[in-house]
Amino acid sequence: MSSIASKAFGPGHRVWMPNMPIVLLSARNATETSAAKATFRVLPKMTKHEVKEHLTKIYNLPVVKVNTQNFMGQRKRVVGKRRVAYYKYADFKKAIVTFGPSLTDVGLGVRVDEMEEEENEE
Repeated sequence: MSSIASKAFGPGHRVWMPNMPIVLLSARNATETSAAKATFRVLPKMTKHEVKEHLTKIYNLPVVKVNTQNFMGQRKRVVGKRRVAYYKYADFKKAIVTFGPSLTDVGLGVRVDEMEEEENEE
């Protein structure tokens, strides 16, 4: 038996779920000539549209453009006394996101005055 979701959406459509992890690798503030950009590490199965939807719907970020790069995990070899073992790191994808003109400061490197005062007192 087929499920109700496969009948409603068909075999070619995927249902978006918020359980896709996105890890921030680096970010750059906007300048006079370029927009703010951030680099995220995402699952290899995520598309550009899913990355944009995730950042727009959950974090309310003004995403203009998403570029992606696929990376194959590194292959390693460990030489033991009796045999050689091979293993491979997981594949991943990087998403380079360009934000709209309304976002100029990505918020990295911000100092909190209350925390600095506590550190100075100790």
